[in-house]
Amino acid sequence: MGSFKGHVLPGSLFLIVGAWHVWSAAVRYAAEPADFRVRVWSPVGEGRWRHLELYIITVGSFVDMCIELLYSTHLHFLSGEERILNPAHMNDFEHGGMLLMFFLYGAVTLLSEKTRWLPLPEGSLCFLASAAFTAEYLLFYFHSTAHSGLEGYYHIILVILIGLCIASSVAGALFPDNLAVDLSNGVSMTLQGLWFYQTAFTLYGSMMPRGCRLHDNEIKCVTRDSEVRGQFLANIQLFSLVFLVFAFVIGCYAIAVSRYGHPDLKRLHAAESPSQGAEFGGR
Repeated sequence: MGSFKGHVLPGSLFLIVGAWHVWSAAVRYAAEPADFRVRVWSPVGEGRWRHLELYIITVGSFVDMCIELLYSTHLHFLSGEERILNPAHMNDFEHGGMLLMFFLYGAVTLLSEKTRWLPLPEGSLCFLASAAFTAEYLLFYFHSTAHSGLEGYYHIILVILIGLCIASSVAGALFPDNLAVDLSNGVSMTLQGLWFYQTAFTLYGSMMPRGCRLHDNEIKCVTRDSEVRGQFLANIQLFSLVFLVFAFVIGCYAIAVSRYGHPDLKRLHAAESPSQGAEFGGR
């Protein structure tokens, strides 16, 4: 079982990074369509804030990891005469391990970009990001906390969104010049962040479905119909978030083209249109 703050904090990180990734991909393609390349991280200008995204990932995941391992556990790591890992805080240990992977991804990428100690190509960084998302996927799929009922349904959706993050990160290494791949990576992270928020407000906030409640650190629904109704509401919420992100992507691309659009962009579009028209006409 989690908490409102425990979902909002990682959700904020994914939402900020994902939304920035979408905007950056749109701007980079609009400005240089012929030389576009997928980036696992998106620079902020060319000055002192260039690596801001990596600092947000590294510092944010480290702070969250410290909260999970130090604050939430109250330093009670071991228990019993055998001095085994405290089963009461197994959930915190698992979250800490997941966050450690994101911290390592941010730290290694910073070393690769800012020093000569660990130069890695962009494709390798994409696989490194996919490894961090894979650790997150495994955590929520094989969670020591038994998510069932309505809570389990929300976590199933979260696992699916994490799987999209893994797939888009791997695709970034395989298709390094594809705008759709770069956008899909930002979209999947944005959706994951929004779903963390949605889970927080639904299961631990004011949007709890009628007939369900939080009792003894567990989501309980009065009847099976109340649980099914809550699942239907979750589907509607997911669709609404997908529509919202879709509109955000279209808006970002439209603004990027109007402000930074390269003259070659229209020529590339014009060159592709006749061939596409001929292809459909041939069919």
